[in-house]
Amino acid sequence: MKIAVIGQSLFGQEVYKELLKEGHTIVGVFTVPDKDGKADPLATEAENDGVPVFKFPRWRLKGKAIAEVLNQYRAVGPELNVMPFCSQFIPMEVIDFPKHGSIIYHPSLLPRHRGASAINWTLIHGDKKGGFTVFWADEGLDTGPILLQRECEVYPDDTVNTIYKRFLFPEGIKGTVDAVRLIAEGKAPRIIQPEEGATYEGIQKKDNAKINWDQPAEAIHNWIRGNDKVPGAWAEVDGQKVTFYGSSLVDNDTAPNGQPLEIPGASKPGLVTKNGLVLFGNDGKQLIVRNLQFEDGKMIAASQYFKAGESTTVELTEEERSFAEEMRVVWKGILSNMEEIEDSTDFFKSGAASMDVVRLVEEVKLRGSGLQLQNEDVYMATTFQEFIQMLVRKLRGEDEEEEMVIDYAERNVNNMTVKMPHQLFIKGQFVDAEGGKTYQTINPNDGMAICSVSLAQVSDVDKAVAAAKEAFENGEWGKMNPRDRGRLMYKLADLMEEHQEELATIESIDSGAVYTLALKTHIGMSIQTFRYFAGWCDKIQGCTIPINQARPNRNLTFTKREPIGVCAIVIPWNYPLMMLAWKTAACLAAGNTVVLKPAQVTPLTALKFAELTVKAGFPKGVVNILPGAGSLVGQRMSDHPDIRKLGFTGSTPIGKQIMKSCALSNVKKVSLELGGKSPLIIFSDCDMDKAVRMGMSSVFFNKGENCIAAGRLFVEESIHDLFVKRVVEEVKKMKTGDPLDRATDHGPQNHKAHLDKLVQYSQMGQQEGATLVCGGKQVPRPGFFFEPTIFTNVEDHMYIAKEESFGPIMIISKFKEGDVDGVLKRANDTEFGLASGVFTRDINKAMYVSEKLQAGTVFVNTYNKTDVASPFGGFKQSGIGKDLGEEALNEYLKTKAVTIEY
Repeated sequence: MKIAVIGQSLFGQEVYKELLKEGHTIVGVFTVPDKDGKADPLATEAENDGVPVFKFPRWRLKGKAIAEVLNQYRAVGPELNVMPFCSQFIPMEVIDFPKHGSIIYHPSLLPRHRGASAINWTLIHGDKKGGFTVFWADEGLDTGPILLQRECEVYPDDTVNTIYKRFLFPEGIKGTVDAVRLIAEGKAPRIIQPEEGATYEGIQKKDNAKINWDQPAEAIHNWIRGNDKVPGAWAEVDGQKVTFYGSSLVDNDTAPNGQPLEIPGASKPGLVTKNGLVLFGNDGKQLIVRNLQFEDGKMIAASQYFKAGESTTVELTEEERSFAEEMRVVWKGILSNMEEIEDSTDFFKSGAASMDVVRLVEEVKLRGSGLQLQNEDVYMATTFQEFIQMLVRKLRGEDEEEEMVIDYAERNVNNMTVKMPHQLFIKGQFVDAEGGKTYQTINPNDGMAICSVSLAQVSDVDKAVAAAKEAFENGEWGKMNPRDRGRLMYKLADLMEEHQEELATIESIDSGAVYTLALKTHIGMSIQTFRYFAGWCDKIQGCTIPINQARPNRNLTFTKREPIGVCAIVIPWNYPLMMLAWKTAACLAAGNTVVLKPAQVTPLTALKFAELTVKAGFPKGVVNILPGAGSLVGQRMSDHPDIRKLGFTGSTPIGKQIMKSCALSNVKKVSLELGGKSPLIIFSDCDMDKAVRMGMSSVFFNKGENCIAAGRLFVEESIHDLFVKRVVEEVKKMKTGDPLDRATDHGPQNHKAHLDKLVQYSQMGQQEGATLVCGGKQVPRPGFFFEPTIFTNVEDHMYIAKEESFGPIMIISKFKEGDVDGVLKRANDTEFGLASGVFTRDINKAMYVSEKLQAGTVFVNTYNKTDVASPFGGFKQSGIGKDLGEEALNEYLKTKAVTIEY
């Protein structure tokens, strides 16, 4: 379609880019005028593409459309107006001009929270669900018919910034593009908005964001977070406006130790504590804020309120002075209106805005040897001298946690310095293994050692289990209420997100994962998993049961869902952090403690994760990480009498051994996610383009090191040759190379032994008579690279038809035209049942095949689409139990029945 994009901001820019990818023609971009000589991001993107850009200061004058503006708009001839984020009033002559009309993105679930501050009011009202709406524009204010809505959970400590970054921005872009796709397909609905439940709230501005202290703590908390970061909830303290950020509720009626701070209008003085400023509602309950900002723009940690004027100047080295001058040039580039950047120059008083903060942070990351700077750091060091002092302290590591001593292995890679713990993690500390034993973990990109890692021994397992048992039975964790447990998990997810680039880099160099995939999936889904299960912490509940004796004998029976105790988790090497998250998040949400063994060949992200649990505030002993050999560490976990549950992901033979050992030791509860040989059936009535694209993904995603990879493709005879031709063409386009290169599609296999196995697997296929169409060999370069491979004419009796390669090898077999039951029999003729897939346009056929396929997951016209809310696990010898979704909690809970006579 011919589309006019009317809007602004990064959101508008991303929608514009995605619409181009969808094949639409952008006939014009209509955005706001430049501000202080800087073009809006949407304008910059479109101008670079040569798309006509119009920067009208206004569209109307005295309530009427400006004729000249209207004529310029009409001249581009749009068929649809897309308004992703628009702050201007657009006249109806523009709204109604295209044949498809106009659609608008709005960040609330209409009809609730109409108006410009919808996100703020979602939080201020304490809504449990948020989301966005794409609607058809009309004459009203956010009143047009609904085209599309998507919702999300609102977390207890969400701010405008967090919910926007987590859901409203990324999913809003997708939703807007999906809405355009529905219009193009003629499938877009027009659902009239109900007036019941409709609300309209005014624009939140600084002057009406003052805090009313005469209300419950939860209402104060919602007001603060609903105005965080913009416009900022404020109150008068010591005669000046102070803005409050980073609010959390406190589930504790006992006031902590702290220095009193008088706040006019508050029910009682606040308390400045080591964790922040504790405030009180008129119900006596508490909340805590982490940061405060003064009228001059200076932000401080709330815990430092009475020390705000104290500072010690750090003497800079020659190298640090050189870095400071480099930063001075960066400031000058941002503050272009300033002739000179003095030490006293204030970033914000010199005209900097929020987008300039983002730019400054990115400039520091680029130039500062991997410095992990947050937006808040800029607000806390507003003058150039304060900014440099803050950076230097970070470079020297003087702002690190005082209690945790870490011997990092550091590497300058991917334009950053990654800091990797490499010792065992037991009882909240990084320690050497018994006897100081170590081994080398290898970078699969070049076969070189990354660093030495402590190699756990049996005695180390015993120490870790003792720490976990103590934390569960006698420690703070065992006494913690579920909501506080959830808050720790949310905090951990936030820290993982803050360190996502570093985690993705470590994952890439340690496992060979392509960096872009590691960032989005390995790390991205890990963060999502912890947030999902954090939300479950206070929702685990039993039920009452009307037993026979309930009447007349006055008996009450109810069930309690309780944590099991110390759990062991053993994870594989293909998704090191994600597999940790899938099991550990559910385990912790249920209230257990954990001893985890990462794969020996990929221990580093698990150890970095351990560091983040300390920073998040997890009590000592709750999480313990033991890199080591499965035959030693894994076996001791299986045998240990104090471990009550073991979760394992890996091969079927090892799973059987673990199950046997757990039974013989103390009848541990066991969940197993084991091998697979997932069939993918492609019928001749499929969408060929989609089948090719998703078929490629089903095999080559994550270098084929994917438990649900399509181990065998069955292609209907009439389209077989065309399908093979198309996938071969796509394989030839794939770029094999350094996983840190953003252009790389296919990285190295995880380790040398696995590479050798793939070479042997391909040789076996050729020896048995299968046709090797492409690939089948090691790539002649350093590292563990294997060519993307395709076999055809694979018969059912062949080794490669039965056994999993766990690599980038596509196994294709034909089946006769129309033989649905025949291909189902072949697809199910395996002892595995982890996943499966089918491509067809016939919904009846799709439903029939999905019913008959013997697998824990069935994908229809898609593949690899796992989600944290959907249970994941296999049938037959692919395992028992589930990861993800509510069902995963059952693996880490026990049910107790209680009967009371009263």
